[in-house]
Amino acid sequence: MADFSGYLAIDEVYDGPFCILSIVDNRHHRRLAFRVLEHDPTHADMRSFLGDFQVQLETRQLQVLGITTDGSPLYPKPLAELWPNVRHQLCEFHVIKEVTKAMLHAVAKLRKELSAKIPKQGRGRPGKAQKAQARKISRQKQRVADLFENRHLFVRHELTDKQKKLLGELTRGLPQLRVLRQIMDEVYRLFDRRCKTSTALDRLEKLRKRVSRLKQLGRTLDKLKSPTLEKALVFLDDRLLPSTSNSVERSNRRFRKAQKGIYSVRTRQHLEERLALDLQRERRSPQRQQTIKTLHQARSGSG
Repeated sequence: MADFSGYLAIDEVYDGPFCILSIVDNRHHRRLAFRVLEHDPTHADMRSFLGDFQVQLETRQLQVLGITTDGSPLYPKPLAELWPNVRHQLCEFHVIKEVTKAMLHAVAKLRKELSAKIPKQGRGRPGKAQKAQARKISRQKQRVADLFENRHLFVRHELTDKQKKLLGELTRGLPQLRVLRQIMDEVYRLFDRRCKTSTALDRLEKLRKRVSRLKQLGRTLDKLKSPTLEKALVFLDDRLLPSTSNSVERSNRRFRKAQKGIYSVRTRQHLEERLALDLQRERRSPQRQQTIKTLHQARSGSG
Protein backbone atom coordinates (compact mmCIF):
# COMPACT_ATOMS: atom_id res chain seq x y z
CA MET A 1 0.00 0.00 0.00
CA ALA A 2 3.01 2.30 -0.43
CA ASP A 3 1.35 3.96 -3.47
CA PHE A 4 -2.23 3.79 -2.15
CA SER A 5 -4.37 6.13 -4.28
CA GLY A 6 -7.17 6.64 -1.75
CA TYR A 7 -9.86 5.49 -4.20
CA LEU A 8 -11.51 2.14 -3.49
CA ALA A 9 -13.79 -0.26 -5.35
CA ILE A 10 -15.75 -2.75 -3.22
CA ASP A 11 -17.71 -5.76 -4.41
CA GLU A 12 -18.75 -9.28 -3.49
CA VAL A 13 -18.67 -12.49 -5.53
CA TYR A 14 -20.52 -15.71 -4.75
CA ASP A 15 -19.19 -19.22 -5.16
CA GLY A 16 -21.60 -21.91 -3.99
CA PRO A 17 -22.08 -21.49 -0.21
CA PHE A 18 -19.24 -18.94 -0.02
CA CYS A 19 -19.19 -15.18 -0.48
CA ILE A 20 -15.93 -13.32 -1.12
CA LEU A 21 -15.73 -9.66 -0.14
CA SER A 22 -13.02 -7.66 -1.89
CA ILE A 23 -11.50 -4.19 -1.67
CA VAL A 24 -9.44 -3.03 -4.65
CA ASP A 25 -7.42 0.12 -5.28
CA ASN A 26 -9.60 1.58 -8.02
CA ARG A 27 -6.80 3.49 -9.71
CA HIS A 28 -3.89 1.05 -9.42
CA HIS A 29 -6.13 -2.01 -9.93
CA ARG A 30 -4.72 -4.07 -7.07
CA ARG A 31 -6.62 -6.06 -4.47
CA LEU A 32 -5.98 -4.67 -0.99
CA ALA A 33 -8.12 -6.89 1.24
CA PHE A 34 -10.52 -9.81 1.06
CA ARG A 35 -12.64 -11.95 3.35
CA VAL A 36 -14.33 -15.30 2.69
CA LEU A 37 -17.73 -15.85 4.30
CA GLU A 38 -19.67 -19.10 4.51
CA HIS A 39 -23.03 -17.32 4.30
CA ASP A 40 -24.65 -14.41 2.53
CA PRO A 41 -23.15 -11.11 3.76
CA THR A 42 -25.04 -8.80 6.10
CA HIS A 43 -24.51 -5.22 7.19
CA ALA A 44 -22.69 -6.55 10.26
CA ASP A 45 -20.29 -8.52 8.04
CA MET A 46 -19.62 -5.48 5.88
CA ARG A 47 -19.15 -3.27 8.94
CA SER A 48 -16.62 -5.72 10.40
CA PHE A 49 -14.74 -6.18 7.11
CA LEU A 50 -14.55 -2.48 6.31
CA GLY A 51 -13.79 -1.59 9.93
CA ASP A 52 -10.75 -3.90 9.98
CA PHE A 53 -9.54 -2.33 6.73
CA GLN A 54 -10.00 1.15 8.19
CA VAL A 55 -7.78 0.15 11.14
CA GLN A 56 -5.05 -0.86 8.67
CA LEU A 57 -5.35 2.51 6.95
CA GLU A 58 -5.14 4.42 10.22
CA THR A 59 -2.04 2.42 11.21
CA ARG A 60 -0.36 3.58 7.98
CA GLN A 61 -1.80 7.11 8.27
CA LEU A 62 -3.72 6.73 5.00
CA GLN A 63 -7.15 8.10 4.17
CA VAL A 64 -9.93 7.21 1.77
CA LEU A 65 -10.83 9.84 -0.84
CA GLY A 66 -13.57 8.08 -2.79
CA ILE A 67 -15.43 4.77 -2.97
CA THR A 68 -17.14 3.08 -5.93
CA THR A 69 -19.60 0.19 -5.56
CA ASP A 70 -22.46 -1.35 -7.50
CA GLY A 71 -26.08 -0.78 -6.51
CA SER A 72 -26.14 -3.44 -3.77
CA PRO A 73 -27.92 -2.35 -0.54
CA LEU A 74 -25.04 -3.87 1.46
CA TYR A 75 -22.78 -0.83 1.19
CA PRO A 76 -24.49 2.55 1.80
CA LYS A 77 -25.14 2.18 5.54
CA PRO A 78 -21.70 0.78 6.61
CA LEU A 79 -19.90 3.26 4.34
CA ALA A 80 -21.85 6.19 5.79
CA GLU A 81 -20.90 5.07 9.29
CA LEU A 82 -17.19 4.56 8.62
CA TRP A 83 -16.51 7.31 6.04
CA PRO A 84 -19.38 9.82 6.31
CA ASN A 85 -17.57 12.59 4.41
CA VAL A 86 -16.19 10.45 1.58
CA ARG A 87 -17.83 10.49 -1.86
CA HIS A 88 -19.71 7.26 -2.61
CA GLN A 89 -20.05 6.63 -6.36
CA LEU A 90 -22.40 4.01 -7.80
CA CYS A 91 -20.90 2.20 -10.77
CA GLU A 92 -21.86 3.99 -13.98
CA PHE A 93 -21.85 0.72 -15.93
CA HIS A 94 -24.41 -0.95 -13.64
CA VAL A 95 -26.72 2.09 -13.69
CA ILE A 96 -26.61 2.49 -17.49
CA LYS A 97 -27.18 -1.25 -17.83
CA GLU A 98 -30.48 -0.93 -15.96
CA VAL A 99 -31.50 2.11 -18.03
CA THR A 100 -30.73 0.37 -21.34
CA LYS A 101 -32.71 -2.66 -20.19
CA ALA A 102 -35.71 -0.40 -19.52
CA MET A 103 -35.20 1.36 -22.87
CA LEU A 104 -35.19 -1.95 -24.77
CA HIS A 105 -38.34 -2.92 -22.90
CA ALA A 106 -39.97 0.34 -24.06
CA VAL A 107 -38.91 -0.36 -27.67
CA ALA A 108 -40.38 -3.87 -27.37
CA LYS A 109 -43.67 -2.44 -26.08
CA LEU A 110 -43.98 -0.05 -29.02
CA ARG A 111 -42.97 -2.82 -31.43
CA LYS A 112 -45.75 -5.05 -30.09
CA GLU A 113 -48.24 -2.22 -30.51
CA LEU A 114 -47.18 -1.85 -34.16
CA SER A 115 -47.52 -5.59 -34.65
CA ALA A 116 -51.01 -5.58 -33.13
CA LYS A 117 -52.14 -2.90 -35.63
CA ILE A 118 -51.24 -5.05 -38.64
CA PRO A 119 -54.52 -6.33 -40.13
CA LYS A 120 -55.11 -10.05 -40.27
CA GLN A 121 -54.53 -11.63 -43.65
CA GLY A 122 -56.99 -14.16 -44.93
CA ARG A 123 -55.97 -17.71 -45.63
CA GLY A 124 -55.10 -18.84 -49.14
CA ARG A 125 -53.61 -17.02 -52.07
CA PRO A 126 -54.78 -13.38 -52.28
CA GLY A 127 -56.83 -12.37 -55.27
CA LYS A 128 -56.15 -9.41 -57.53
CA ALA A 129 -58.09 -7.05 -55.26
CA GLN A 130 -56.22 -8.16 -52.15
CA LYS A 131 -52.66 -8.17 -53.58
CA ALA A 132 -52.01 -4.52 -52.72
CA GLN A 133 -53.24 -5.13 -49.18
CA ALA A 134 -51.06 -8.26 -48.90
CA ARG A 135 -47.96 -6.31 -50.00
CA LYS A 136 -48.72 -3.61 -47.42
CA ILE A 137 -49.08 -6.22 -44.66
CA SER A 138 -45.81 -7.83 -45.75
CA ARG A 139 -43.99 -4.47 -45.55
CA GLN A 140 -45.41 -3.81 -42.09
CA LYS A 141 -44.32 -7.22 -40.85
CA GLN A 142 -40.85 -6.70 -42.29
CA ARG A 143 -40.59 -3.34 -40.54
CA VAL A 144 -41.47 -4.92 -37.20
CA ALA A 145 -38.87 -7.64 -37.85
CA ASP A 146 -36.24 -5.00 -38.73
CA LEU A 147 -37.00 -3.13 -35.50
CA PHE A 148 -36.36 -6.30 -33.53
CA GLU A 149 -33.17 -7.13 -35.39
CA ASN A 150 -31.73 -3.61 -34.96
CA ARG A 151 -33.09 -2.83 -31.49
CA HIS A 152 -29.51 -2.33 -30.24
CA LEU A 153 -29.35 0.93 -32.22
CA PHE A 154 -31.69 2.53 -29.67
CA VAL A 155 -29.22 2.01 -26.80
CA ARG A 156 -25.81 2.01 -28.47
CA HIS A 157 -23.57 4.78 -27.11
CA GLU A 158 -22.17 6.02 -30.42
CA LEU A 159 -23.63 5.46 -33.87
CA THR A 160 -21.83 5.49 -37.19
CA ASP A 161 -23.26 7.47 -40.13
CA LYS A 162 -24.54 4.22 -41.62
CA GLN A 163 -26.26 3.25 -38.37
CA LYS A 164 -27.80 6.72 -38.02
CA LYS A 165 -29.22 6.42 -41.54
CA LEU A 166 -30.64 2.96 -40.78
CA LEU A 167 -32.17 4.21 -37.53
CA GLY A 168 -33.79 7.10 -39.42
CA GLU A 169 -35.36 4.64 -41.87
CA LEU A 170 -36.63 2.41 -39.05
CA THR A 171 -38.26 5.30 -37.19
CA ARG A 172 -39.76 7.08 -40.21
CA GLY A 173 -43.32 8.02 -39.29
CA LEU A 174 -42.82 6.76 -35.72
CA PRO A 175 -41.93 9.84 -33.61
CA GLN A 176 -42.27 7.90 -30.35
CA LEU A 177 -39.35 5.69 -31.34
CA ARG A 178 -37.21 8.70 -32.25
CA VAL A 179 -37.98 10.18 -28.84
CA LEU A 180 -36.64 7.01 -27.18
CA ARG A 181 -33.32 7.38 -28.98
CA GLN A 182 -33.16 11.06 -28.00
CA ILE A 183 -33.79 10.13 -24.36
CA MET A 184 -30.96 7.59 -24.50
CA ASP A 185 -28.63 10.26 -25.91
CA GLU A 186 -29.57 12.54 -23.01
CA VAL A 187 -28.80 9.76 -20.52
CA TYR A 188 -25.30 9.35 -21.97
CA ARG A 189 -24.82 13.14 -21.83
CA LEU A 190 -25.39 13.04 -18.07
CA PHE A 191 -22.08 11.19 -17.62
CA ASP A 192 -19.98 13.67 -19.60
CA ARG A 193 -16.84 14.46 -17.56
CA ARG A 194 -16.83 18.02 -18.87
CA CYS A 195 -19.72 19.07 -16.63
CA LYS A 196 -20.24 19.17 -12.86
CA THR A 197 -22.66 17.08 -10.83
CA SER A 198 -25.01 20.04 -10.31
CA THR A 199 -25.26 20.56 -14.09
CA ALA A 200 -25.92 16.86 -14.67
CA LEU A 201 -28.63 16.86 -11.97
CA ASP A 202 -30.37 19.81 -13.67
CA ARG A 203 -30.29 17.91 -16.96
CA LEU A 204 -31.65 14.82 -15.22
CA GLU A 205 -34.56 16.79 -13.76
CA LYS A 206 -35.49 18.13 -17.21
CA LEU A 207 -35.20 14.64 -18.67
CA ARG A 208 -37.52 13.19 -16.02
CA LYS A 209 -40.14 15.86 -16.76
CA ARG A 210 -39.92 15.01 -20.45
CA VAL A 211 -40.32 11.30 -19.79
CA SER A 212 -43.30 11.88 -17.50
CA ARG A 213 -45.17 13.43 -20.45
CA LEU A 214 -44.81 10.23 -22.52
CA LYS A 215 -47.99 8.60 -21.25
CA GLN A 216 -47.99 5.92 -23.96
CA LEU A 217 -44.89 4.31 -22.43
CA GLY A 218 -46.56 3.78 -19.06
CA ARG A 219 -44.06 2.76 -16.38
CA THR A 220 -41.46 1.23 -18.69
CA LEU A 221 -38.99 4.08 -18.11
CA ASP A 222 -39.40 4.33 -14.33
CA LYS A 223 -35.69 3.50 -14.00
CA LEU A 224 -35.00 7.12 -14.94
CA LYS A 225 -36.75 8.14 -11.70
CA SER A 226 -34.55 5.93 -9.54
CA PRO A 227 -32.29 7.73 -7.01
CA THR A 228 -29.39 5.53 -8.16
CA LEU A 229 -28.99 7.88 -11.13
CA GLU A 230 -28.09 10.78 -8.84
CA LYS A 231 -25.61 8.60 -6.94
CA ALA A 232 -23.96 7.58 -10.23
CA LEU A 233 -23.14 11.23 -11.03
CA VAL A 234 -20.97 11.87 -7.96
CA PHE A 235 -17.72 11.30 -9.91
CA LEU A 236 -18.26 14.48 -11.96
CA ASP A 237 -17.05 16.62 -9.04
CA ASP A 238 -13.84 14.61 -8.58
CA ARG A 239 -11.58 14.16 -11.62
CA LEU A 240 -9.71 11.28 -9.97
CA LEU A 241 -12.74 9.30 -8.79
CA PRO A 242 -13.37 6.39 -11.21
CA SER A 243 -16.97 6.20 -12.42
CA THR A 244 -17.03 2.38 -12.51
CA SER A 245 -16.01 -0.49 -10.26
CA ASN A 246 -14.26 -2.25 -13.13
CA SER A 247 -11.10 -2.84 -11.07
CA VAL A 248 -12.81 -5.10 -8.57
CA GLU A 249 -14.95 -6.67 -11.30
CA ARG A 250 -11.74 -7.57 -13.13
CA SER A 251 -10.40 -9.25 -9.99
CA ASN A 252 -13.65 -11.21 -9.66
CA ARG A 253 -13.46 -12.32 -13.29
CA ARG A 254 -9.90 -13.53 -12.77
CA PHE A 255 -11.10 -15.52 -9.76
CA ARG A 256 -13.94 -17.05 -11.80
CA LYS A 257 -11.51 -18.03 -14.53
CA ALA A 258 -9.23 -19.73 -11.99
CA GLN A 259 -12.19 -21.63 -10.56
CA LYS A 260 -12.95 -23.17 -13.93
CA GLY A 261 -9.54 -24.84 -14.12
CA ILE A 262 -8.91 -25.63 -10.44
CA TYR A 263 -11.79 -27.77 -9.26
CA SER A 264 -10.20 -28.49 -5.86
CA VAL A 265 -10.57 -24.86 -4.79
CA ARG A 266 -13.96 -25.38 -3.14
CA THR A 267 -13.28 -25.05 0.60
CA ARG A 268 -12.86 -21.88 2.64
CA GLN A 269 -9.19 -22.61 3.29
CA HIS A 270 -8.46 -23.22 -0.38
CA LEU A 271 -10.33 -20.07 -1.39
CA GLU A 272 -8.34 -17.97 1.06
CA GLU A 273 -5.06 -19.52 -0.13
CA ARG A 274 -5.98 -18.91 -3.76
CA LEU A 275 -6.89 -15.27 -3.08
CA ALA A 276 -3.72 -14.72 -1.08
CA LEU A 277 -1.71 -16.10 -4.00
CA ASP A 278 -3.57 -13.76 -6.35
CA LEU A 279 -2.83 -10.83 -4.04
CA GLN A 280 0.86 -11.76 -4.05
CA ARG A 281 0.79 -11.97 -7.85
CA GLU A 282 -0.62 -8.44 -8.11
CA ARG A 283 2.01 -7.17 -5.67
CA ARG A 284 4.79 -8.41 -7.93
CA SER A 285 3.15 -7.24 -11.14
CA PRO A 286 5.41 -4.18 -11.69
CA GLN A 287 8.58 -6.28 -11.34
CA ARG A 288 7.13 -8.93 -13.66
CA GLN A 289 6.31 -6.34 -16.30
CA GLN A 290 9.82 -4.90 -16.06
CA THR A 291 11.33 -8.38 -16.45
CA ILE A 292 9.21 -9.07 -19.54
CA LYS A 293 10.20 -5.72 -21.04
CA THR A 294 13.90 -6.41 -20.42
CA LEU A 295 13.64 -9.86 -22.02
CA HIS A 296 11.94 -8.42 -25.12
CA GLN A 297 14.63 -5.77 -25.44
CA ALA A 298 17.37 -8.40 -25.09
CA ARG A 299 15.80 -10.59 -27.80
CA SER A 300 15.37 -7.70 -30.20
CA GLY A 301 18.93 -6.51 -29.53
CA SER A 302 17.78 -3.02 -28.52
CA GLY A 303 18.67 -3.44 -24.84
